[in-house]
Amino acid sequence: MALFICFLSLLLFSSATACDRCLYQSKAAYFSKANALSSGACGYGSLALGLSGGHLAAGVSSLYKDGAGCGACFQVLRPEPLLALYKIRCNNSTLCSSKGTNVTITDINHNNQTGFVLSTRAFMAMANHGMGQHILKLGTVEVEYKRIPCEYKNQNLAVRVEESSQKPNYLAIKLLYQGGQTEIVAIDVAQVGSSNWNFMKRNHGAVWDTSRAPNGALQFRFVVTSGYDGKWIWAKTVLPADWKSGVVYDSGVQINDIAKEGCFHCDYSHW
Repeated sequence: MALFICFLSLLLFSSATACDRCLYQSKAAYFSKANALSSGACGYGSLALGLSGGHLAAGVSSLYKDGAGCGACFQVLRPEPLLALYKIRCNNSTLCSSKGTNVTITDINHNNQTGFVLSTRAFMAMANHGMGQHILKLGTVEVEYKRIPCEYKNQNLAVRVEESSQKPNYLAIKLLYQGGQTEIVAIDVAQVGSSNWNFMKRNHGAVWDTSRAPNGALQFRFVVTSGYDGKWIWAKTVLPADWKSGVVYDSGVQINDIAKEGCFHCDYSHW
């Protein structure tokens, strides 16, 4: 009993002292080919450009999270004394702006020498005015970064039916425009009005599928979790009975939760 009380106290203490945004330091490089990140492991394709205006990034496995990190938003900036944040900025104050750049994860970075590989547009966005070409010549820069909530104004979480879907049973979907600061870690699907849920599995990146798709109009429920927070999100009517491949459907819900993290140094400042 005493051990249980000790564990509970530790859990409550950890939750109470958790951060909305932890601060980290790493390095960032860039891809010279414009389409390298839009065709990345998350499976967004050309739709990636609509996530953050072409400010895209490949993240190491700890950020990619086997696909759960797809669509996560980050700020990347140059390090400041006593700070280490989750936007991306470089540490060369002559070339780089203190504003840094916002990026969305669309791919995995297999090179552990840098935490991020950015699109050229995102990499140049870290530069001071007129210094874009100069920062490109550096190739790799030291950065600090923090995760930030994704914000899609007037845009709900969307479900795109993939071309590989085959009625009546096989359904593959891609999730787009996930707001907030959580990961979707599980998805169930059921016919509208039914409580007979079938689980979907992550096929790759942001793509989920099932070979047991119900007939008729479909509803979804999502488990979103990160750090100390977790909950169900229920989208009651998403796909019509005559759903079609290649079409993006509005889920009718958006995820705005800010999940907390346990970290040594929190960011309470505004960049």
